[in-house]
Amino acid sequence: MDGGGRLDQPLMRSGQLGAKGIGTPVDEPDLARAQSDDPGHFAIGISVFFGNRPRVRRWLAKMANAPPGFGVAGSILLIGATLAYGAVAGGHIAAISDWFREARDGAANSAGFRIAQISLSGEKEVSRDQVLRTAGVTGRASLLFLDADAARARLLANPWIAQAAVLKLYPDRLQITIAEREAFALWQKDGNVNVIAADGTVLEPFAENRYLGLPLVVGRGAERAAKDFIGLINRYPDIRSALNASILVAERRWNLRLTNGIDIRLPETNVEAALDRLVDLDRDKKLLSRDITAIDLRLPDRVTVRLSDAAAQAREEALKANAKKKKGGDA
Repeated sequence: MDGGGRLDQPLMRSGQLGAKGIGTPVDEPDLARAQSDDPGHFAIGISVFFGNRPRVRRWLAKMANAPPGFGVAGSILLIGATLAYGAVAGGHIAAISDWFREARDGAANSAGFRIAQISLSGEKEVSRDQVLRTAGVTGRASLLFLDADAARARLLANPWIAQAAVLKLYPDRLQITIAEREAFALWQKDGNVNVIAADGTVLEPFAENRYLGLPLVVGRGAERAAKDFIGLINRYPDIRSALNASILVAERRWNLRLTNGIDIRLPETNVEAALDRLVDLDRDKKLLSRDITAIDLRLPDRVTVRLSDAAAQAREEALKANAKKKKGGDA
């Protein structure tokens, strides 16, 4: 105060500009906002979460000088990262995805996009329920969010399904058309027998008697070469009816195993000519009805026949008997 009892300077809070004058209200800081906007608080939380490590301390020092508002964003990021980590660590990702998908489909169904009619054609080996389940069509699925391309890809992953088309007809109709492969032959490899299609696709393990009438091919690569070879064999009905298995040797040539146990060794090339010779020999000499174990047709200028053990012994005894007769006659 001066000598007259007056204040010699205006009353002000420390740090306030004198332009406001006496009696101007002073804005009090919002404590909660100040704490949330303070990057120091976020830095402390990070330090507690990750521990007191040198690299973390250096990073926290930079965080303390971050611009206002960074603390809020950082806190939200930390909470989100923590929740994501918990979901992954706890194995809840699938459950969360299912929940979002059901909520999304529920909203679409309420808006009029529920699948009310399904047209399905072409199914024989694959049941209707299996087709719909594979395509992802359930009672809760909505037409709006059904991914037609993904559904088609899942259908084509089934070995029985060769072609598939998925068409969405808004607002509530779904059309699925499939074309199936047919069982063509049985393929044996490494002791396992599978049902295969004409293109060599393995359809399923052999377990049903209804496939017993299919031709049997054996060996590595036989599933891919079966279509052309069986087509050739079918042109020789007498051989086809007596055929037990076709065996691919070294992925180059075929052997035939007949039901009577005779092995027929075919050449790598000119197979049709070799089969013609075999048919002629059987017609003229009843070759396939004789007591033999193998017929070798690999050489174009000769046919080699291997007798069975009993036939070979009988032949040897007959030759000895003829030799004795000749010797006796000479004496």
